[in-house]
Amino acid sequence: MRLLTTIRRKAKTVARKLREARMFARAMHSARHPILAQIVPIRRCNLACVYCNEFDSHSPPVPTAEMLRRIDRLAELGTTIITLSGGEPMLHPDLDLLIRRIRQRGAIATLITNGYFLVPERIRQLNRAGLDYLQISIDNLEPDETSKKSLKVLDRKLQWLARHAEFAVSVNSVLGSPVRRPSDALAVSRRAHQLGFTGTVGILHDHNGQVMPLGREQMEIFEEILKLEKAVFSFSHYGRFQRNIARGEPNEWRCRAGSRFLYVCEDGLVHYCSQRRGKPAIPLAEYGAEHLEREFHTVKPCAPFCTISCVHQTAMLDAVREDPRGMLRQLTARRRASDPAFQTPALLRALEWMFLEPRNAALFNRVARIVFGLRKPARRLP
Repeated sequence: MRLLTTIRRKAKTVARKLREARMFARAMHSARHPILAQIVPIRRCNLACVYCNEFDSHSPPVPTAEMLRRIDRLAELGTTIITLSGGEPMLHPDLDLLIRRIRQRGAIATLITNGYFLVPERIRQLNRAGLDYLQISIDNLEPDETSKKSLKVLDRKLQWLARHAEFAVSVNSVLGSPVRRPSDALAVSRRAHQLGFTGTVGILHDHNGQVMPLGREQMEIFEEILKLEKAVFSFSHYGRFQRNIARGEPNEWRCRAGSRFLYVCEDGLVHYCSQRRGKPAIPLAEYGAEHLEREFHTVKPCAPFCTISCVHQTAMLDAVREDPRGMLRQLTARRRASDPAFQTPALLRALEWMFLEPRNAALFNRVARIVFGLRKPARRLP
């Protein structure tokens, strides 16, 4: 049984990487579609973490038919990654059907959960539904009045995921003023890597999504967690966002929320993000190319001190699209700065060959259009 799971996991990983390559190629080819959308199937949550402002204790699930229409609309807009969040999305009675619909529409399906409902059979059901990624956030080692999402409660869930999941798993630890024992975040990250998962660290924000600077002890732990991630293209190594956030310093970047990133609440309205609900607050059913174009260029005053990492990540892809040579050099330099013994892997050498030489870049662009069925854009957004 373990051998079959391993074989299926490896096969699905290869297939997922190919679809991710298509997503990346589309993001590089055109700025006229959303890269990532978060959609809320239910606002209710079974927990009540003190720092969270994204849940309630009573809301019913969004009707399944309406959720399917919203997923279809996101697909019509060209969205390449659709994330189910909440609340707690595993409280939705037809979650698996929603995941299947995301996959049927050609998007990458991601789930953000507190993990409480994960048991072996439920994990196998998510496998069958076609889930691509699952993110679980663990806030401490022992439950306290701030959060019940502790490693003590969830470690068995992580072991079940390591044994049964055929999708990729990311474990997020957190740092910030509400966290009683900052060292817990490092222990959670080490446990995630021990089990073969990706480990990330989030910095708690205020209820407007704005930065809450870390103290010296937390900053030292933050740096230790970043060292655990070895992948060249991990968003952890796009360090200017995270490190400036940790220090309470502003970032200079172009937020593309409302265009490359969409947040769709339980009422079906499109917002900039979970912390900026109310802007632009246009029904998804009415959201179109003119809205994507407008918000692509709209300057968001909250951007300098924003901590919403998923919006940063879409901005990183646009930064690569706009200046691939410069971004590849920056990623390589940051990786070498964190690991002086770093040797450029074959994949990065191939990307350098494709992007850093103008003649090769033009050839790669033509090949990508053929392989991934991309149309030549009429006009490239600046």
